[in-house]
Amino acid sequence: MSVLRPLHVDDLFRFNNINLDVWTETYDLGFYLQYLATWPDLCYVQAAPSGRLMGYVMGNAGREGTSSDWHGHVTALTIAPEYRRLGLARSLTTLLELVADAVYTGAFVDLFVRCQNQVAIDMYEGMGYSVWRRIREYYGSLGRGREGRDEEDAFDMRKPLSRDPSRHSVRSNGRDVIVDQA
Repeated sequence: MSVLRPLHVDDLFRFNNINLDVWTETYDLGFYLQYLATWPDLCYVQAAPSGRLMGYVMGNAGREGTSSDWHGHVTALTIAPEYRRLGLARSLTTLLELVADAVYTGAFVDLFVRCQNQVAIDMYEGMGYSVWRRIREYYGSLGRGREGRDEEDAFDMRKPLSRDPSRHSVRSNGRDVIVDQA
């Protein structure tokens, strides 16, 4: 039986089996440490009985604009290839959503996904996320673009939480709303 638990600092040295994936954005150690120090209650791993890491999620909580924009954000979610299609991504995301709702009282949770990653888009839509907008050249602006995929667009996907019963964080034409990276 696997264990869903908080991410520990030493896990950062044990997740190469997860991060070495063409769709996974990787960051420097300082980035991961900042998230762990600032939002430890939004960082989790799924570990196999052997201790091998199966997947992780890291998030943050913040405000952009008015109080109705206070929200949780999925910064990184990835599952090792050998553990995919077991529902781990759903479990990790659900936990982050629960914390964003109960602890941070966010109106919604958002995430960014490459427009070309149809498998991930389908998965997120199946979990209740919808496209809020398309951000031009989002991944190229991060300076971490992969060869042949620089300047790739991203979908900003959102899922309303209990603080948004009217679903103001959802729009039906999100794929048609195209913005430039700020």
